[in-house]
Amino acid sequence: MKTENEAYLTLAALCAQAEHCQHEMLEKMRKWEIPEEAQARVMERLVKEHYVDDERFARAFVNDKIRYNKWGRRKVDQALWQKHIDEDIRKNVLNEIDDEEYLNVLRPLLKQKRKSTKAQNDYELNQKLMRFALGRGFTFDIIRQCIDVEEEPDEE
Repeated sequence: MKTENEAYLTLAALCAQAEHCQHEMLEKMRKWEIPEEAQARVMERLVKEHYVDDERFARAFVNDKIRYNKWGRRKVDQALWQKHIDEDIRKNVLNEIDDEEYLNVLRPLLKQKRKSTKAQNDYELNQKLMRFALGRGFTFDIIRQCIDVEEEPDEE
């Protein structure tokens, strides 16, 4: 069991290495069996000293998950919700990413998936691609834009 000061020092060091949200810090303190009053004081200090900032965390999380993990808006939003990030923060941060960026993430994914997916016809192939993209958290309107582009014949 850690003392309040030990918890603060440990969490401050952790937050200095990577972005973390308040929920993650509270979970760690609960595991360490730190009393709730002490948790509140430690969290207040971490926020006051800018070690923890849920909006900053959300921005880093969104950039990581969209650009590197190739997740869509819905999957990222659900993950942020599970981390207890405020709805207004989630909306603002996700709205900063425009549809064109989602298209630039999804197009190569679908192109690669199209090559490795077996289907008897274009309809079945497009349904499989749609399920794949929905599972990654992309919205129907973005998926349709990508699939419609893939269906158009190349002009040469």
